[in-house]
Amino acid sequence: MLLILRHLCQGMTPVSITSISPVRRYLSWENEQRCRGLLEASTKRHRQEAASAAVLVSLCTVAGEPAVLYTLRSSTLSGLHKGDVSFPGGRCDDSDRDVIATALRETREELGLQLGEDSVWGIMRPLPDKTKMMVVPVLANLGPLEQLILKPNPKEVEAVFTLSISHLLKEENQGYTHFCRNGVYSYTMPVFPRGPHRVWGLTAIITELTLELLAPGKYQRRTRVLGSR
Repeated sequence: MLLILRHLCQGMTPVSITSISPVRRYLSWENEQRCRGLLEASTKRHRQEAASAAVLVSLCTVAGEPAVLYTLRSSTLSGLHKGDVSFPGGRCDDSDRDVIATALRETREELGLQLGEDSVWGIMRPLPDKTKMMVVPVLANLGPLEQLILKPNPKEVEAVFTLSISHLLKEENQGYTHFCRNGVYSYTMPVFPRGPHRVWGLTAIITELTLELLAPGKYQRRTRVLGSR
């Protein structure tokens, strides 16, 4: 497989994104720049807006393969989200400069990872959770997981796991749950049922939007997403 290298020396020809392995191109430098460009307007709009919470949508590589990192929230937590699969994140604090600062701070508190803003690709559309609280997804690339030292906070995190992007893109690993109210169809939610833990709810919606951004043409969203653009 060919690896993408950002050429810094004069006279060297940049590698085309089409020459990279189909799997590894999702986190290539070219695809990162494309995604950053697509998220630029959303980032400018939502960065300074008041928000209730933010999560870090954590891209990474595992043995060189692009993946998404998830956490399983501790079952001893109080509230509706205990025991849920989620991204690192939580409520915004008055001391946070913006939602990016919130997502990075929460990741540090939950996983012991000290990340800089240069790892952030941009801000995705805010979405309501099941309590109608608006949550802001912040997309970032953590880099090779093998080079990170994770120190999950046992009071908040029960487990940490990854799902490769190639796994998430396979139709047999995708599902949808249809909800009815009073016997009448109401709405549909995505679910990724296969893996160490089932990815569902808001985390599945954010995963779906992330796949749509990273792999246009490879993943086509089949649900309507509420929230701010």
